[in-house]
Amino acid sequence: MPRSVNHVASRAKRKKILKLTRGYYGARKNVWTVAKNTWEKGLTYAYRDRRNKKRNFRSLWIQRINAAARLEGMSYSKLMGALHKNGVEINRKVLADLARNHPEAFKAIVSKVK
Repeated sequence: MPRSVNHVASRAKRKKILKLTRGYYGARKNVWTVAKNTWEKGLTYAYRDRRNKKRNFRSLWIQRINAAARLEGMSYSKLMGALHKNGVEINRKVLADLARNHPEAFKAIVSKVK
């Protein structure tokens, strides 16, 4: 009996990954093994960087809060310590947004905990 190979499904699987690698440089977009390896590696980078993005944003918020706090005559660490001591429950994301877009509201918070 002749060997049965499902060419339709295997070709479709390859086409799907080659479509995902469009726009890559050189053989990474059209050579099957290279494209597959590149695509798989890209998935690992995506997984890693979804976590790194959270770190980067927290770092950005801290820098913005520190810059605004220093304009009010406080350092970041002193401000955060005072916020926690006075029981002000406000996270860094919101605090950074206030510092950037609503400086008068940020100034009010700083004056409350000073």
